[in-house]
Amino acid sequence: MTSETMPDVSLPAHRYTAELAGELESAWQRTWSERGTFHADNPVGDLAGEGAQREPFFLLDMFPYPSGKGLHVGHPLGYIATDVVARYQRMKGKNVAYTMGYDAFGLPAEQYAVQTGQHPRITTDENVANMRRQLARIGLSHDLRRSVATTDEEFVRWTQWIFLQVYSSWYDPEATRHDGKQGSARPISDLIKEFTSGERTTPDGRPFTEYTEAERASLIDSYRLAYIDYAPVNWCPGLGTVLANEEVTSDGRSERGNYPVFASRLRQWMMRITAYADRLADDLDTIDWPEKIRSMQRNWIGRSDGATVAFTVPAGDGREASDLQVFTTRPDTLFGATFMVIGPEHPLLGEDSDHPLVPALWPAGTREAWKGGALDPAEAVRAYRAQAANRSEAERQDEERVKTGVFTGIFGINPVNGKQVPIFVADYVLMGYGTGAIMAVPAHDERDHAFAKRFDLPITATIDSPDGAEDAAYTGDGIIINSANDELSLNGMNKDEAKAAMTAWLEKKGLGKATTTYRLRDWLFSRQRYWGEPFPVVYDEVGRVHALPEDMLPVTLPEMDDFSPRTFDPEDATSAPEPPLGRATDWLNVELDLGDGPKTYRRDTNTMPQWAGSCWYEMRYLDPNNDDAFIAPENEAYWMGPRTPGGAGGADLYVGGVEHAVLHLLYARFWHKVLYDLGYVSSFEPFHRLFNQGYIQAYAYTDARGQYVPADEVKGDETTGFTWQGEVVTREYGKMGKSLKNIVTPDDMCETYGADTFRIYEMSMGPLDLSRPWETRAVVGSQRFLQRLWRNVIDENTGEVTVTDDPMDEVTERLLARTIADVTEELDNLRMNTAIAKMIVLNNHLTSLPAVPRAAIEPLVLMVSPLAPHIAEELWQRLGHDESLAREPFPVADESKLVEETVTCVVQIAGKVRDRLEVLVDIADDELAAKAIASAGAQRYLQGREPMKVIVRAPKLVNLVPPRD
Repeated sequence: MTSETMPDVSLPAHRYTAELAGELESAWQRTWSERGTFHADNPVGDLAGEGAQREPFFLLDMFPYPSGKGLHVGHPLGYIATDVVARYQRMKGKNVAYTMGYDAFGLPAEQYAVQTGQHPRITTDENVANMRRQLARIGLSHDLRRSVATTDEEFVRWTQWIFLQVYSSWYDPEATRHDGKQGSARPISDLIKEFTSGERTTPDGRPFTEYTEAERASLIDSYRLAYIDYAPVNWCPGLGTVLANEEVTSDGRSERGNYPVFASRLRQWMMRITAYADRLADDLDTIDWPEKIRSMQRNWIGRSDGATVAFTVPAGDGREASDLQVFTTRPDTLFGATFMVIGPEHPLLGEDSDHPLVPALWPAGTREAWKGGALDPAEAVRAYRAQAANRSEAERQDEERVKTGVFTGIFGINPVNGKQVPIFVADYVLMGYGTGAIMAVPAHDERDHAFAKRFDLPITATIDSPDGAEDAAYTGDGIIINSANDELSLNGMNKDEAKAAMTAWLEKKGLGKATTTYRLRDWLFSRQRYWGEPFPVVYDEVGRVHALPEDMLPVTLPEMDDFSPRTFDPEDATSAPEPPLGRATDWLNVELDLGDGPKTYRRDTNTMPQWAGSCWYEMRYLDPNNDDAFIAPENEAYWMGPRTPGGAGGADLYVGGVEHAVLHLLYARFWHKVLYDLGYVSSFEPFHRLFNQGYIQAYAYTDARGQYVPADEVKGDETTGFTWQGEVVTREYGKMGKSLKNIVTPDDMCETYGADTFRIYEMSMGPLDLSRPWETRAVVGSQRFLQRLWRNVIDENTGEVTVTDDPMDEVTERLLARTIADVTEELDNLRMNTAIAKMIVLNNHLTSLPAVPRAAIEPLVLMVSPLAPHIAEELWQRLGHDESLAREPFPVADESKLVEETVTCVVQIAGKVRDRLEVLVDIADDELAAKAIASAGAQRYLQGREPMKVIVRAPKLVNLVPPRD
């Protein structure tokens, strides 16, 4: 045996080392698994049990995508926190549902399949297995019976089933839903009955029964919550799919792969989420979410109250004039509208080859700056629209980009003063927002002001401002000026008065009306990918949609060996998306009997977006094996039903990153509300309380060439500087990444220190909602805490338990009671770092005692257990307990020991007692001095003067030397 392999006999045989920790952790993880320690019972179904008689507590993490890179130490921060909460709530006597699933459909696995030919399922299953192993190693108390992956066949089945419920529904704003409020989804069959009976009239007034089959289908489809439409999309040829706005960078490239993204129009599935805009905004007040997240959702929904205004557009050539509708939140500034802007897609411009209102020649007096270098308006409009078509929506909306545009040659008539205003086409205006046209008031809008200065357009102030509006837009409030005609004067009014007066005048004159608009647009729900949920529909020979019956679900993906898009030119904006499923001809064309006899149908070649599974997965956790429903009503009501009358319901705690603040949460809320309206769930919100954890970031180091060097090999500190292999390196701060050579994995930490030490360190680094830097060298402090805890129970040389059954002294009793009270409050509020700090103080105190009392150490072990469960279980067992502490009651503070001892402090001035104060025995000198000076007796003597000297003999005496007269 070499010296390198010989055991270190200098260490005590029973010392708490990383090696011993690893052995204990593996053993306890096996025990928990064998005993089903963390199983939670349901009221009904295969997971039913007596535990469902207890109060429920449902918490979950935003379930992760199983990346091939595995976890680094930043990923488990939220997972460890939820595990602490789960363990704590079990000890508080609750029935805790807690598990982890996998958002397993995703573009990375498909891209890997394109590159290697390996089926995405193989890659995904391998990644899930690796992630499960990593999570198990850190001791998370998941009920693994409840774990699901979105790629599971049964999960796909119910995702498709929910899609069909959305497809088979429409939104009736007049219907009364379960909570008595107006507006609800209803089965599409109800709509058909209303049209058929004549209760609801058709748009053109003809009886519905006289409509052709195609006309009836078209009318009904126009009401559905899931429908097909030609929609403007972000088309990324390099990835072979369309992208959501959040997947496109500000410079118009794909977030994944950095491919160019182009604007296109494709036939897509859409979800009518806009029907729920008001409820999605208003119901944010019913849930316990950070105000920052609620504000982000409200901004995304973008509800705006204002007025729609009609600007007359003279046609010329003997043709009738038309109206250009604009929406404005500030109708009070209408007198200041000096030009208008429409989006390149606006129907006023007609088709690319036909511009019916665009004149053949530039109107007299057209400035050169307005023409865009074109010889005539039609050429200018055509060239500009072609240019705009190559810009993504994200690029068009970039606030930092200089706004471009050209004059259309068309004028509108301002309805309040009859003035002609030139109409420009500019790509920063989108058809999806409002009416696709804006009235520009450059005096009071920064973007309009910049445009006006660029194109030398008039600027007319309508709000009195201190500095005028020539050099900068005045966006504040003030008294209305320059706003009067023969019938209306807003001058002298404030904003609200002027808005009301202008809106009333417009409505009276038939020139406009009060309007509410939304930034939110319908949800584009198609992806040109293989690796996703197939749509549970087929198309007949004329392209009409037919929903598949439930007994034909799930529709599963065909086996394929080529996953690349048929057109794969990353730089070609005109390349049309041809999804991989288009090549699976045996799967694509299918003979079915849907009630009219066997016919040949065609499946959809698109798949659902990755958002689909994450819209409802939390409910499948609660009933993962149910073959008859996505969740039994009894189980949903128990776990997610409102805890108070009229409440929104939803999971008790949802933890995840702020990057999902808008879309995932918005989409999940939308699906949940549809299911609520249709009577499938009792809660109308999926997540009652939301908590956003911070991030763990890391230092990275670069050498003189700017190349990254291994962070774990760098030496030095902030004072001496940093070096790598003797060379000076520069430190930077940011996220972890392989390219930055600063990755630290949970596996590394568990191997070097043990899972419990890793857990304690992550939870003690700082407040859970703040980001913090990773510092491996600081982990040893957490290890020392657990080693001291171990030594307070175990003799490191003999392994014997050393605690005493003698009673605690008064100081220990009071410190224990205070620690229990404080730790309880901190854990209730997810302040794990301060809970640990309180326990360290108690642990250090016990270390100083000649012998550690059992009555003190056992409550400490219980308090430690949610954070460091393995060592706590081991110590609990060695302290003589046969059962796991997982459901032991959490310690309760002795209230009598929380009463602080007080003494009477005498306040003297000039040798005479002037007052007496009741103060704590451990009051600090400066606090006692301040109390003495502020006391009534002292102030009567001092009369506001400061004493010349203060002599403190805490806690019983303060002597004040009065100032000289």
